[in-house]
Amino acid sequence: MAKLTRTPISYQDANKRIYNFEEVCLGYTKEEAIQEAKRCIQCKNPTCVPLCPVSIDIPGFINKIANENFREAAQILADYSALPAVCGRVCPQENQCEKTCILGKKGDSIAIGKLERFAADWAIENGLKLGRKKESNGHKVAVIGSGPAGITCAGELAKNGYKVKIFEALHEPGGVLVYGIPEFRLPKEKIVNVEIDNLKDLGVDIETNVIVGRTITVEEIFKEGYEAIFIGSGAGLPIFMNIPGENSNGVYSANELLTRNNLMKAYRPDTDTPIKVGGRVAVVGGGNVAMDAARTAKRLGAEVRIIYRRTESELPARIEEVENAIEEGIIFDYLTNPVEILADEKGWVKGIKCIKMELGELDESERRRPVQIEGSEYDIDVETVIMALGTSPNPLIPRTTKGLASDSRNRIRIVEDNGKTTRKRVFAGGDNVTGSATVILAMGAGKEAAKAIDKYIRSNFTIE
Repeated sequence: MAKLTRTPISYQDANKRIYNFEEVCLGYTKEEAIQEAKRCIQCKNPTCVPLCPVSIDIPGFINKIANENFREAAQILADYSALPAVCGRVCPQENQCEKTCILGKKGDSIAIGKLERFAADWAIENGLKLGRKKESNGHKVAVIGSGPAGITCAGELAKNGYKVKIFEALHEPGGVLVYGIPEFRLPKEKIVNVEIDNLKDLGVDIETNVIVGRTITVEEIFKEGYEAIFIGSGAGLPIFMNIPGENSNGVYSANELLTRNNLMKAYRPDTDTPIKVGGRVAVVGGGNVAMDAARTAKRLGAEVRIIYRRTESELPARIEEVENAIEEGIIFDYLTNPVEILADEKGWVKGIKCIKMELGELDESERRRPVQIEGSEYDIDVETVIMALGTSPNPLIPRTTKGLASDSRNRIRIVEDNGKTTRKRVFAGGDNVTGSATVILAMGAGKEAAKAIDKYIRSNFTIE
């Protein structure tokens, strides 16, 4: 039975963690990691690997952990992924690699994500530099955006001998890893900054405070001698409901709240960044970003409720994040949808008018469509409303780049699966192509684009 039962992992106590921004999941100890790794039956034809967007040798690194060879485990991860410590924390393994684990048919699947985190953290704690690169080939590639897609693409190209420069719009590199994901899920100094430093160790230059399309254009980047460009600019444009009162004071997008808190460190008393959530907060949405926003507001001292138009079983957020939110006292209002933001005479939020929903026929997402129940409107007293309804790409780069096509949702149009766009020598991948998705899917897109860029340059230029 031990083979079929996952090794438990420790979490910070819920009654304590709601008052701090320290990491919630404490990770495996050495002994726990070895115990969990030994559960892996080392399949000859592993079903987990094909589900990994960056194709990590999962049985390989787990085998090394089981045999207490943590350095080699970390090396295997570094060969496939630029962000193993990040992915071990935020990747939805339960819907990817762990989903097809053979052990999961009769018991618990292997805790692949938690083992990845352990090996990557061990490398960080021991100061290991595991990046391996080829000699310079004399060619230059530019990358726009330093989020998961950009980091991965840049890292893969640097390993293959390219001179790579990243242009980042914000004042710190990391993209959504630094502005979107809270400290209690993904520590910045301990994890994100270290993995970005690993990228720099491969020779990648990162220039911040550069808004491509304003500070510099794609055409101007080409004039600086770059032979190809990868666009991994993400999707940072928030989506709103367009309901009455949505412009009231006290209505945030989740992006704004999280950026203020995570990137600008508003939660710390030693920073000047203002953030005001009040005593009662409503978060609209049911994805991971909604959980992040709600749990952040809770730590800022508010009573928080999540308003979601479907039922608990349809929540798109990770199960772990939902469970953590419930443990932390977040209230969930299911089958509920806002119809109006209520404001006082000075324009500040004083409540939110909602309507009850019921599930009807299946829609294009293959989920039952929420339908309003007429006459079921009711008011909830809140001081702040946070809209966590997803994001779309900023249209700036396509609008300022001749020949670069995008669709009606501002997503850059791809003409081949490898990230090739309608503009010659320009590739793209991640959220600016798909709309908001997961870190690991963006990384997978960055990796595929790097292969395509390498192939293109080798076919059209002389490689030293």
